[in-house]
Amino acid sequence: MKKLIVTLSTVVALLAPLSAQAHFPLMSCWLESEKVVCQAGYSDGSTAVDYAVDMFDYDDNLISRVQTDKRSIAEFSHPGTDFYLVFDAGHENPVEVDVVEIEEK
Repeated sequence: MKKLIVTLSTVVALLAPLSAQAHFPLMSCWLESEKVVCQAGYSDGSTAVDYAVDMFDYDDNLISRVQTDKRSIAEFSHPGTDFYLVFDAGHENPVEVDVVEIEEK
């Protein structure tokens, strides 16, 4: 039986691509009076300044598109209908937040 010897440098070499992977996008949303407010960012704590956040109705029609500000905040007027929000930072999985997940802050 052959023995497998794994050195620390081999482990580091195998794991290096994992550490080079991009962080993933995050978005939290809440209601403030007649507004829907979302803060976008990334899992490493970095901000998402000047990114589009889209609001769609349940028929997938675009209701509104807003750019995040210098605080990574996107604000929408409440559409008065069911909706969901999408923050697509160009990664494989965009963040989607459904209206039923949003609470008053």
